[in-house]
Amino acid sequence: MTYEIGKIPLEGLIGPVAQATGVLVRLDERIARSPVREGWIERSHFHDAAAALWIEGELVHLEDLVFHDAHMDQRRPTHELTRAHAVVRKRRRILSQPHDWAFGSEGLRELTGQHGETGPIQSGDDRGGKGSALPEAGSAAPADGPDDDMVAQEFAEIDALLARSSKILSGADVPRRRVPQDDDRLTVLYDEDWDEAVRLAEWRDALDRSRHLPVVLRAALALDAWNDIDVLQRGAWVGPLLIAALMRKEGLAAHHLPCLHLGAKNIPRERRGARNRSDRLLAWIDAIYEAASAGLKEHDRLLLAKGQMERVLRGRRASSKLPALLDLVLSRPLVSTSMIQDTLEVSRQGALDLVGALKLREMTGRGSFRAWGIL
Repeated sequence: MTYEIGKIPLEGLIGPVAQATGVLVRLDERIARSPVREGWIERSHFHDAAAALWIEGELVHLEDLVFHDAHMDQRRPTHELTRAHAVVRKRRRILSQPHDWAFGSEGLRELTGQHGETGPIQSGDDRGGKGSALPEAGSAAPADGPDDDMVAQEFAEIDALLARSSKILSGADVPRRRVPQDDDRLTVLYDEDWDEAVRLAEWRDALDRSRHLPVVLRAALALDAWNDIDVLQRGAWVGPLLIAALMRKEGLAAHHLPCLHLGAKNIPRERRGARNRSDRLLAWIDAIYEAASAGLKEHDRLLLAKGQMERVLRGRRASSKLPALLDLVLSRPLVSTSMIQDTLEVSRQGALDLVGALKLREMTGRGSFRAWGIL
């Protein structure tokens, strides 16, 4: 399917576009010169990842996501949690690369997952090289019939996937998968008639045909086109990340990556999925405005909290661990006792004493496995 741009009613959209552009530029200028820039950016990754799963109807607790990122899970990670962490990792990856990386061949392959580490399930196991995967020890041997061979091969692929997932969750260094071929997908998980490469090309064509539009309006149009074309079978959250990278590339958000999922979370689903395209475009423009507004508020809160906590540091010894704890709590929405112990290399009681000295707020309301924050 081809996404038709057609005639866009600029009269009703140009005002919201100008408003969203102004707020986004103001946020980017503040972040560029802010003393809490790195902390704000790290926090934005977690908030946007949680919002991405919320939009898809899944609930991921922010504290679980922070602890999972620090390899300090308090329980077995859920599928939703690992997906949210994938959003965090992709956002960090985009920001660590040049502005045009996301739309280059390597960036698109990695972000869309068609030929990279997040690609579809493949035959072949990380231990046994390429080709057909061998079953794990204890699995049933394949029978002579072709149907039995196919079933045995699919079970072997599932075993290989489970083994790889266990290695990744345990923190082991897992080699990158080989480049998948067209016949590598499991038909039970993927629709064979769903050609992601063609859909991605159609989306990029729509993006190229909108070059004459203002950046915010172009971003809204790209978001609408991504949902209309339905590019990826899995990973709808990749689209807003690519559009955020587009605004970074165009210089509108040169010093940060907009949290479009967080902005879209504040827009009712009925507006984002309206039948009239003009209403949908206005909803996405409002989502960009909400994302920038939320970023400004978060930045102001961090600056205020930093100023208040710095008063506690006055008169402290040069060897005090409090400045390091201040940097840590600014960079994460929540910190646990274990995170403070590992980062600052102090005892458990020392970590609790530092928390008390900095007057951090306990955020979980629990007696054990507690976490602290500044907001």
